[in-house]
Amino acid sequence: MGGHLTRRLLGSLAVYTVLLVLLVLALAPFLWMISSSLKMERELYQYPAVWIPAQVNWENYRKILLGLDPMTALFGRQALNSLIVSFGTSAFGLLVGLPCAYAFSRFQFPGKRSMFLAVLLQNIFPLIAFLLPLYFMMGALGLRNTYAGLIIAYLVFTMPLSVWLLKGFFDSIPPDMERAARMDGCTRFGAFCRIAVPLATPGMIATVIYTFTIAWNEYMYALAMTSSANMRVLQLGINAFFRQETTDWGGLMAWAFIMSVPIVILFGALQKFFLRALTAGSLKY
Repeated sequence: MGGHLTRRLLGSLAVYTVLLVLLVLALAPFLWMISSSLKMERELYQYPAVWIPAQVNWENYRKILLGLDPMTALFGRQALNSLIVSFGTSAFGLLVGLPCAYAFSRFQFPGKRSMFLAVLLQNIFPLIAFLLPLYFMMGALGLRNTYAGLIIAYLVFTMPLSVWLLKGFFDSIPPDMERAARMDGCTRFGAFCRIAVPLATPGMIATVIYTFTIAWNEYMYALAMTSSANMRVLQLGINAFFRQETTDWGGLMAWAFIMSVPIVILFGALQKFFLRALTAGSLKY
């Protein structure tokens, strides 16, 4: 009995040790970013490196948030652009993804399985493979350097996983609940709006988290699709800290930390819905 208890304790200790090491490895870059953003310039190049600055320097954050430097003068505009594009991508992702996922979950039609697999097949290809076709398409439609152009481009590579997540949730909702609503006088669309959509709310939240995060962090398409300074997003603002002579590492780290705050807050507050959606989406098709 005592030997069994000892083995269990040693096993638990090993598991928690591994988890602690993984946690440290995951947090170390984030903590280093915060530390570097608060250091004086001389401490950034100090060897051996120091984690805790001798004197906290808030100048990098002040320079960014108040736009006191030509490099950061458009911070407010870029933050607004990022919010518009990210929320727009999330909203249109739900608007298109919900009926698409519901159709795959509830209806039977020829080629259903092949079509669903074709939706997911897009994730096999690297994002850069779609850049040139989308670039020329947006140019032909006059959508380059616009919010609509960026939102449409982001929907191309966020929609497949969004449909997969939402379909998993609709699959977990018993169809009998919608049949009962239809027997009480609801139309198919009414049952969809009043029964299926409310019960799929966790999946919708997870989809919003996913699409918002992708749109917020995306760099390559934003660089290609925008040309004017007023249409740049926060990700592109990082370029201003790379100068010909040197790199402003303190300002760059402060900019990166400010950019990460909305994602950390969003995911931290809604992570349980995201994990539940991933579990539901893993149901066998």
